[in-house]
Amino acid sequence: MVVLKRLCKWIVLPIVALLTLISLGLVVTGNAYIFRGLQLTYLKGEATANIDDYVDFDNRTINAKDAITWEKYPNFEQVELTPTLQDALDTDNTVAFAIIKDGKLVYENYWQRYGSDSHTNSFSMAKTVTTMLYLKAVEDGYIGSVDEPITKWLPEYADNQYAQNCTLADLSAMTSGYDWTEDYYFPINPTAESYYGHDLVKQMVNRKFVEECGGQFEYSSGDTQMLGIALSRALEPHGYTISSYLEEKFWQPLGMQGDAYWSLDGSESIEKVYCCLNASALDFAKFGQLLLNDGEWQGKQLLSKEHVELITTPNAAAFAAGKAQIYGHSVWTDMDSPIPFYAMLGHLGQRVLVLPEENAIIVRLGKQKGLPTPVDGFHLEPDLGQYVTEVKTILDGLE
Repeated sequence: MVVLKRLCKWIVLPIVALLTLISLGLVVTGNAYIFRGLQLTYLKGEATANIDDYVDFDNRTINAKDAITWEKYPNFEQVELTPTLQDALDTDNTVAFAIIKDGKLVYENYWQRYGSDSHTNSFSMAKTVTTMLYLKAVEDGYIGSVDEPITKWLPEYADNQYAQNCTLADLSAMTSGYDWTEDYYFPINPTAESYYGHDLVKQMVNRKFVEECGGQFEYSSGDTQMLGIALSRALEPHGYTISSYLEEKFWQPLGMQGDAYWSLDGSESIEKVYCCLNASALDFAKFGQLLLNDGEWQGKQLLSKEHVELITTPNAAAFAAGKAQIYGHSVWTDMDSPIPFYAMLGHLGQRVLVLPEENAIIVRLGKQKGLPTPVDGFHLEPDLGQYVTEVKTILDGLE
């Protein structure tokens, strides 16, 4: 008993005291979101945010209506993956993979008990959707133009010398000069705070613009969330949330097969637009098909051809001479690769790849990025070249 008391006095109590001080320090410094982050990651056996997180967050529902199912390609049942691609998908924590050509489903498969109705987190694929919504708001007259000054919708920055020259297009191109650190793993950083924190708008507008806009591309979830705040404020007088606007302008017109869920910040005031649109693989694919169709869907122009061209064309001004031009406006681009494509990409390997010359879409969802297998001539993440080249082999075999 005496030994236990001594252990408690000299070991347990100091540890408790230290943990209490650390906890108080996190609260005082505004980092209490870390507790929630730990609860939803390490205590659940995860090392980072994961594809099933939406069940732990508040969400707005985007309702489906009059579902349009994908027509299947001739011989759909007989199409097989190449051995190389099959092995990659079987071993890299893939949960869904689909190929679409000429608007028809060529291949579809699921792993790890996921299926066609499973909802998973888009992560940064949502950035593309957010920019499509802001461009649609321009077309509807709710936002004046693509190049509208951000200070119209973000008056908090009226006196910031850098923000005064920044436009909404700088946010979608990620050339804004906004102060941000992109990291899903280190717990004390703005990305983690935006994901697990309580008041996203407050967090965002308390950060500064620290460089001239219009410079080099620098990937930043903060840019997209700032664009989302501007979009939310532009839509609110017209009775829309970002989710309800998505529902009306794209989700229901595209005949999505199921509802979607867009996760909210802790105050339930705004969607986490830089991530966290939760839907099924074949519904994500329809965004790729809409872009491939130059914004047209079954005879209706849901987004103008000019705006589709804007977001899918590399933003050459944001890259130094001789460097690969890998980003447009919230769309990744690899148009100089042996098989040109552009893409919606997300954390842990969420992918919608659009191959214009093949008139094809590839969807891959998973719990981690595909195993790095670099292919000569491709410039983006090293699993993408393999997906594209192997699918090209499959498509060639259909002819």
